[in-house]
Amino acid sequence: MTAGESNWVPPGVDTKRANPARVYDYLLGGTHNFLADQDAARAILAVEPNSRPGARANRAFLGRAVRFMAAQGIRQFLDIGSGIPTEGNVHEIAQQAVLGARVAYVDSDPVAVAHALAMLDGNADAGITEADLREPRQILADHEVRRHIDLARPAGLLLSMVLHFISDDEDPWRIVATLRDALAPGSYLVLAHLTNESKPVVARAAETVYNRSVSTDIHMRSRADILRFFDGFDLVDPGLVYMTQWRPDSPDDVPADPSQFWVLVGVGRRP
Repeated sequence: MTAGESNWVPPGVDTKRANPARVYDYLLGGTHNFLADQDAARAILAVEPNSRPGARANRAFLGRAVRFMAAQGIRQFLDIGSGIPTEGNVHEIAQQAVLGARVAYVDSDPVAVAHALAMLDGNADAGITEADLREPRQILADHEVRRHIDLARPAGLLLSMVLHFISDDEDPWRIVATLRDALAPGSYLVLAHLTNESKPVVARAAETVYNRSVSTDIHMRSRADILRFFDGFDLVDPGLVYMTQWRPDSPDDVPADPSQFWVLVGVGRRP
């Protein structure tokens, strides 16, 4: 499937309006996107050239977080807002780290779901559900999710680059609390969220360009508001930091200005 093709697109998908998952795919160098997504991404890159290396840095953080959880004994992973499959997916990393690791993906974008279904064909330990993060109880009760995730046992919940698509009026803290409360003791919460704390003026400009171009608005948040998502969980070292600072594989992977990618990340453990 390459950029510009449309014969494989699920019914009802508007390929003429940029979509968050496909814009992110373009920034990662993928081909599962259309002209509208490419135009929106180029507009964003004009305001913030670091968007492309930032997307790659986030994928690298996700891999480090999954390997960390696997090393702590986590064998099941729930990835909500998983996006369009690309290199270094959660199931690939988890199943390389530990035999028999199970992964349940959830995404609201039918294009992402269609790609994931094709990628996961034949993988009995991974599956995907089309559902919206705004309906956390529906996700927790979903048959495909429950087939892979036993909520009575410790699990890894991943909410990477998805919560900033939920407005304050929709109460993302309530949504996360519903998911957190369903996890067994010893479970982990992995979070990556856009922040406006380092460059508020440029952040406002980037937010405006994005919201004008893409079908779902983003809502950058402060460090204090992002920390609230971890209520009741213990943040593991090094705490809530910019993504390249979270347990880098090498000191050389951390730029002189870690805030240049505008994403705060953290991993919390339920005691």
